Amino acid sequence: MTALSLASIATCCQQLLREFPSQVFVPGNSNYTAIETSYWSLQEAALQPACIVVPQSTQDVSRIVSLNSHHGCPFAVKGNTHAPAAGFANIEHGVTIDMTGLQSLSLNKDHSVIRIGGGANWLHVYAFLDQYSLAVAGGRNGLVGVGGLTLGGGISHYAAREGFTCDNVVKFELVTSSGVLEVDKSHELFRALKGGSNNFGIVTRFDLRTFAQGDLHISTSTNNISYFADVAKQFSKITDAKNFDPYTSLVTSVLLSGGSWSIGNSAVYTRPVENPIVFRDLLAIPSTKNSSSFQRPYIFANETNTPPLNWLFLTGTYGVSSELMVRMFNILNESLYNFDSGSGLAVWSLTFEPLPTKITNFGRGSNSLGVDENNSFNTTRNKAITDLARKIGTQFNTAADSMGLLRRFQYLNYADTSQHPIASYGPENVARLKAASRKYDHNGVFQKLVPGGFKLPW
Repeated sequence: MTALSLASIATCCQQLLREFPSQVFVPGNSNYTAIETSYWSLQEAALQPACIVVPQSTQDVSRIVSLNSHHGCPFAVKGNTHAPAAGFANIEHGVTIDMTGLQSLSLNKDHSVIRIGGGANWLHVYAFLDQYSLAVAGGRNGLVGVGGLTLGGGISHYAAREGFTCDNVVKFELVTSSGVLEVDKSHELFRALKGGSNNFGIVTRFDLRTFAQGDLHISTSTNNISYFADVAKQFSKITDAKNFDPYTSLVTSVLLSGGSWSIGNSAVYTRPVENPIVFRDLLAIPSTKNSSSFQRPYIFANETNTPPLNWLFLTGTYGVSSELMVRMFNILNESLYNFDSGSGLAVWSLTFEPLPTKITNFGRGSNSLGVDENNSFNTTRNKAITDLARKIGTQFNTAADSMGLLRRFQYLNYADTSQHPIASYGPENVARLKAASRKYDHNGVFQKLVPGGFKLPW
């Protein structure tokens, strides 16, 4: 960073301190330290912004963006810190805008729409809606932020019923480089924001459709790795069913920890039905541990936060095949057999999630994701681990391609920095996103001054 740019950043922080004296924090301040240590990933926490500003209103956000734009100060937008990669929600030497001061929640008159402040997390939302026996198609982990998840698409337990989280937004309040916009279905940015991430502005309010929701039925099971072929067969059977059960939410993972593999299944049914038929054959596979219960959505989403760690995610989308799932596990297992992670302990996870057309059909033609018929995965840590993980991801794709099962779509919220999720939306969607950026951010503020996240491919 040049002396000139450092001087500009110092000017920005000084002016922000003058205008927002109780909302701006610099290194050495206890609030600055608390915000820095709140990050989910150590990669993000390692970055040291010149100052952190915590806006309390849309007008604050607009003024901060205007000031940074005027002085050419690089900045980052922080929600609830669940981005794994360095720079997605924090910045070295620049200005970090911490959105957690905007957490207001309210319902419209008939309770069909909830208005959510851009800095809220999903647990805030679910706890608020529970008193009305309502829910929204939001994140599965309540500690994840509303903003980042929604703008990247958003997968929920209700996806097969309601589509991606972004498909449930009826209006965005958006701060652009030139002012504040109300963006609904009549506005061309409405589609761009559904998958376009942080490329157009800062969303200060999300208005989402609500729906009636009672208890969830939760089943979990742990299997010995010797049963993986059986688990893969049942996972594929559920995912590839001609009439996919829309109340189904399933996550199946293989986990390597402490030198041994295990299989974990989280089978959620979004109606209060005991022992749902859809999961019976999967859960009948011999298990070392299992549980079953009914839970309120906000209770289930209240997960214990993990301590700050180094994280690496990679994502891919594939056709449904138990054979491919087994091949992927074998690739991972063989790649790790003689791998030495060094002094740090690495935990590896290969996670499968259904992405049936029931989900993708909701937003076809009205979001930017460009998904067709698909199916997903992810992973974890230091340079040797990062290099190996990316190599394994390439091998997964090669195996899938050889079987005619490789799909274009890369889910942005699970993607690694080496991947190009926005490009995976397809040329028509990318062209539409670029045109919207040129029109509403014609000086490229959110392309040039906000370096973090996945930028539009130029």
